[in-house]
Amino acid sequence: MSEVMASALDLESLRSFQVAAQLGSLGAAAQQRHRTTSAISMQIKRLEEVLGTRLLERGPRGVTPTAAGEALLQESRELLRLHDGMLSRFTGRGLGGKVRLGLPEDYARELLVDVLPDFIARHPDVLLEAVTATSGELARQLTRSQLALAVVLDRPHPLPGGVSLWRTTPVWAGPRVGRLTERASIPLALHEVDCPYRELAVEALEASGTPWHAVFTSTSIHAVEKAVEAGLAISVIDRERLTSAMRELGRDEGLPLLPPCEARLHVGKRIEEASRPAVEALAALLRERLHERGPWRAAPRST
Repeated sequence: MSEVMASALDLESLRSFQVAAQLGSLGAAAQQRHRTTSAISMQIKRLEEVLGTRLLERGPRGVTPTAAGEALLQESRELLRLHDGMLSRFTGRGLGGKVRLGLPEDYARELLVDVLPDFIARHPDVLLEAVTATSGELARQLTRSQLALAVVLDRPHPLPGGVSLWRTTPVWAGPRVGRLTERASIPLALHEVDCPYRELAVEALEASGTPWHAVFTSTSIHAVEKAVEAGLAISVIDRERLTSAMRELGRDEGLPLLPPCEARLHVGKRIEEASRPAVEALAALLRERLHERGPWRAAPRST
C-alpha cells in the first residue's frame, strides 16, 4: 500500500507544474499559486522524482517544458479537468450563475479548444455563453452591459481599463505563389468594419501612399484566409495563423510595417451578484493561461 501511495501523483503539484510551464517562470507560478518559489520548485522536483524524468528545463530566462513535460502538460490538464468536475458535482460547492463571454473570432478556436472546456469542467453549474465578434463590436457590447467579460484588441475602439493579456503579431499574408504586390493596386481581403486588422491594413497603406482595393470582404477569418490561400488577395492576420499555403510579406515587397495590437481582458460594469464569483473565476483562468503568452501557448496547435 505504501509503495502505491509513494508513486501517486499529487494534484496540487500538477497544478503548480501546469502554471509554471504556461507562464515560463517559477516566480510567476509562485505568485499565481500564492506560494513561495521554493515551494513550487519542491513540488515540481517531487513530480520529477515520481515520474523518473525531467519535466522543466531551467535557464536564465525562466523554465520551458521538456518533451516529457509537454506530454504531462496535456495529460494532466485532462486529469485535473475530470477531478475538478467530479468534485464540483459531488460536493455541490461549484459556482453558479451565468457568464456571457465575448471573444475576437481570430482567437476563438484556440480558446474553445482548451481554456473554456477547463472552466466548464471546474464549474459545471455555470451557464457559460461565448460569442464572437470584431473587437469594435465587442467593445460596444461591453459598454451596453451585454457582456460580462470580453477579450478585446485595443483597436479600433480602445476601452479604458482592462488587464493586458498579450501583444498580437499582425503581419501581411499573401499566397505562397504569385506577386500580388506588384500590381498597380493591391488587392485586399478584409474583415468588415470594426476589425483591428482591417484598420491596420488600410491605415498603413494609405499612410504610405500605396493604392489598394478590396476584392473580398467577410465577417469570417476563415473565409479571409481562404481568399489569401487561393491567390485572390493579401490580408493582415496574426503571424500564428499563417498556413503552408501562405507566406509572410513585408518591406521586400514594398509593404509598410505594421504595429502590434494588445489584447486586453475587460469586465462588464453591471454583473448580477449571483454571477459575480463565476465571472471572477473565468477572468482569473484567462489571466493565468493567456498572460504574456496568448492563446497559441495556451492551446498548442496540432500539426
